[in-house]
Amino acid sequence: MNIILLDGGMGQELIARSNKAPTGLWSTQVMLETPELVKAVHDEYFGAGADIATTNTYAIHHDRLIPFGIDDKFADLHHQACSLALKARDEHGSGLVAGSLGPLGWSYRPDLAPPAEQAAELYAEIAKLQAPYVDFFLCETMASVDQARGAVMGAKTAGKPVWLSVSVDDDNGGLLRSGEAITDIFSVVKEFALDTLLINCSTPEAVSKALPFLVAKTAKVGGYANGFSNIKSVFKDKGSTVDKLETRSDLSPKLYADFVDSWIALGATIVGGCCEVGPAHIREIAARVKL
Repeated sequence: MNIILLDGGMGQELIARSNKAPTGLWSTQVMLETPELVKAVHDEYFGAGADIATTNTYAIHHDRLIPFGIDDKFADLHHQACSLALKARDEHGSGLVAGSLGPLGWSYRPDLAPPAEQAAELYAEIAKLQAPYVDFFLCETMASVDQARGAVMGAKTAGKPVWLSVSVDDDNGGLLRSGEAITDIFSVVKEFALDTLLINCSTPEAVSKALPFLVAKTAKVGGYANGFSNIKSVFKDKGSTVDKLETRSDLSPKLYADFVDSWIALGATIVGGCCEVGPAHIREIAARVKL
């Protein structure tokens, strides 16, 4: 079986390396101050065995930049993030670049996102900026059917492949974070003829519970979990910072790779890591899947 290995989390890795308190701009703040860190993280993931560099664009949205008075940097930030990922890939000599399209409104808060048709216009703007650099778009951490539909609709306008990744309830992998059944997402898969559906930014245990709902329903499925112990309700307040979140102490590279092994046994062919899953975890996975 040919396994595609994604990279790990970018934002939390940047926060850890910056040694500065996080802001509401999250990984964008680090890139503004020390862009070389972004390139270094991409380099390290490729060195660990990743096949894909995911651009540091998850949080580059107008609604994130406006409160900080830097919305005029919107296009430049997308170009910069994509250029850094592309440079890392080219220096590595192989691999793909995925253009990250994160959720509008706030992570895990689909109720704060605009309706799909309005969101699609915003995502189309991003897709147009990223298209010259990326091999495909990754609409990730989508927490409701409508949120996912808006992202995919916008991304599809750029004429490149689109992967969709949804985030599920940490206590019930059969539900999106919106409370909708995970199987409801197949309406989006069908409408836009998607062939790749993933689960991300949920606990490894939740990914394990969610994957059986996807296998045999979509051509390519997979998962990349986070390493948070839980998502506190206070973090769901728009503008909050990641220091409100707690990192699991038990999620060693070995344990995480054991989860990944179980996902592959279920039928996953695309695996990797999300927040708090770093280069060491990716290296352990690579040692197992790239024999």
